Amino acid sequence: MSKRVEKQIDSFKYKGEQVRFTLGTLILTCLCVLFIIVATFTQVTLTHPYLPLDTFIFMANDPTETEIFHHFIKNYKYIPQTPIVFFIVALLGRKYGILSIIFYIILGLFFPIFALGGGISYLFEYGFGYILAFLPAIFFAGTLLKGKTDFLRILLISVIGVIIIHILGILYMLFIATLRHAPMDLVTSWIASQSGVQIFYDIFFSLIGIYFGRLMRKLLWIVMC
Repeated sequence: MSKRVEKQIDSFKYKGEQVRFTLGTLILTCLCVLFIIVATFTQVTLTHPYLPLDTFIFMANDPTETEIFHHFIKNYKYIPQTPIVFFIVALLGRKYGILSIIFYIILGLFFPIFALGGGISYLFEYGFGYILAFLPAIFFAGTLLKGKTDFLRILLISVIGVIIIHILGILYMLFIATLRHAPMDLVTSWIASQSGVQIFYDIFFSLIGIYFGRLMRKLLWIVMC
């Protein structure tokens, strides 16, 4: 292989450059909006062992092997929307990642593509704050992803990014609950369902999403540029 050909091939390699606006970038941004919509209506059952708080009380009752098996196995219904958001920012970068979320929000205010529907009235849904929180989370993640992408940095992005989403989501939920004069037990149940153990699953899968997004960014560099 001649040096000229090697130089031409090397010029197509991803070296951390910024994504430029091209037709390929626009298509990928639209596809990422579609990914978010699909993830919103995708429910994955996660089955794994866990240690419940009543372990010692349960074992003191001399359970059968079948009861022990079912007691220490957890089935969790998980919606992978947050990991997809972090996958998108790792793939497209901060600017186009934010653009994809803005497209998603605008579409959702006219069409029923959110989890509980859509339309302007969705602004007053308890869960809308989590969607809005995608924007600052992507800004934070995209800013840090401009530098080195070692494991500790990606872990930091996953943890802080997910916490940003859930804290802002809870604050928005409390704001809407105040406007509606909702009872506190309803608010706490919403918070528990949306930001309970969900946070830990979001962190774990967002970490994977960022790694996969960076890999796809390298593979699709020619298309995006």
